[in-house]
Amino acid sequence: MDIQYLLFLQDFRNSIDNALTPFMEWVSMFAVTYLILFPVYFYWNRNKKDGLYALVAYYFCMVVTPLVKLTACVYRPWIRDTRIVPAGRAIVTATGYSFPSGHTTTAAPLAGGMVVNTWKDPRLRVASVLFAAFIVLTMFSRNYLGVHTPQDVCVGLGVSVLSLFFTAKLFRYLDARPEKENRLLLAGFVFCCLALVYITLKPYPMDYTAGGRLLVDPQKMMNDGYGDIGKMMGFIIARYVEKTWIR
Repeated sequence: MDIQYLLFLQDFRNSIDNALTPFMEWVSMFAVTYLILFPVYFYWNRNKKDGLYALVAYYFCMVVTPLVKLTACVYRPWIRDTRIVPAGRAIVTATGYSFPSGHTTTAAPLAGGMVVNTWKDPRLRVASVLFAAFIVLTMFSRNYLGVHTPQDVCVGLGVSVLSLFFTAKLFRYLDARPEKENRLLLAGFVFCCLALVYITLKPYPMDYTAGGRLLVDPQKMMNDGYGDIGKMMGFIIARYVEKTWIR
């Protein structure tokens, strides 16, 4: 069913001569490049706690996503079915494993956090709707470009929603017990270290093409995971430095 859906979108792309492909590529690029500027702006200019909410949810996803990706090791759609031909330059950036969608687990916590933040102010509720629509559009763009299945983006959304929910619970806990934050930061840093050890030592599929080339290079996937988990570690250090010395 998932492959048939991608083939349907592929036929539609071809029927309109890829007219929408540049827009969908822009959506995907914006989600992982510039979207983070919105919660950063909130953090520095409007409400630090609201900006921090979206950023913490995002960094949680930066740890969970590579753990799931490198555990499931699901191949991209065009590897699973050679009839799938990704649109435009999407195949250049869509490397490695497919499940869940990293673009979704970037866009959904950032834009989802902004949905929560802007919905509080009646003057900003139009922005809240736009942020929600952007999440859906990002998910669709990954299917439209042929680089992710519906399962990839739906599970990515699920991971993001859980991250937003967990972050809200965590913030309420720290509101009542602010003295516990340093312990939680330390626990998060230790978890990241254990996650790095896990993705380094676990076994990976070593499937080759007829020409003797690896379908997916595990080392490259580990490097991507190191980068994502490293973002969370850097964020934890920055948060500790700020709250301890900068305030």
